[in-house]
Amino acid sequence: MIVCIVIPVHNEEEFLPKCLESLVSQNRQPDELILVDDNSTDNSGEILDQYSEQYDWIKAIHIQSSSDHLPGGKVIKAFQSGLKEVQSNFDIICKYDADIVFPENYIESIVGLFEADPKLGICGGLPYIKVNGEWKFENIASRDHVRGPVKAYRKTCFEDIGGLKAAVGWDTLDVLLAEYHGWNVYTAKNLPVKHLKPTGKSYRKSARLLQGEAMYRMRYGLILSCIALGKGAFHRKQGAFLFNGIRGYFQASSNKPEYLVTEEEGRFIRDRRWKNIWKKLNPFRRRN
Repeated sequence: MIVCIVIPVHNEEEFLPKCLESLVSQNRQPDELILVDDNSTDNSGEILDQYSEQYDWIKAIHIQSSSDHLPGGKVIKAFQSGLKEVQSNFDIICKYDADIVFPENYIESIVGLFEADPKLGICGGLPYIKVNGEWKFENIASRDHVRGPVKAYRKTCFEDIGGLKAAVGWDTLDVLLAEYHGWNVYTAKNLPVKHLKPTGKSYRKSARLLQGEAMYRMRYGLILSCIALGKGAFHRKQGAFLFNGIRGYFQASSNKPEYLVTEEEGRFIRDRRWKNIWKKLNPFRRRN
């Protein structure tokens, strides 16, 4: 299977060399790696150019964009710019972050998962962050959720979901739409990756309302949105996450931004979410 990786990069000079070294050191290297310098003001662009000159399967491009560092739209627009530069007729397209260190068997293992299950549409490893000198699971989402920094897609699944939406919540919406189209989604818990910068650490304060807006645009409805925001606040140990998310939801319901999904897709998403909630509330369910 042909593997292509696109990595958006914005001011990641501290972590970028470790990320790229972990990729060039893979047992099974990717067939193509597109590095997108997204308006960096540090030395990230120079680092990308060095790797591009050294490896013929790596290409670096430089784009201009807003200097705001916000989740969702900015990173996916950079990814989309990189996707346009892909030359290979890939079977697997990966969107990875620039602050991830991969084990040397990572790409080989991901390819093996796709080969073993023809209905596997999305998969990825499990991010860990360093806490008091120890690598611990980054507990801001379920272990079963394929996290945004390590997304790998089968090409046909990627096409079915219409690519990635340049909006907050893209890394939840892609999974829900993949399931809507009948694809399997899998987190490889035996593939730990090191996440060198905890999620959201560098985001601006203006990002705090966007989670609620995302849930409105995915047609969650108020009750499901409150449950999801409450769960996020619990995992982050930040009560303000719930408060700001609800503010963002009501602000969106007033401003009425364009929905990200159709009514039919919205019904599927709500049904899927409720089924998962009742499943987790079942005291007899099997735990991993």
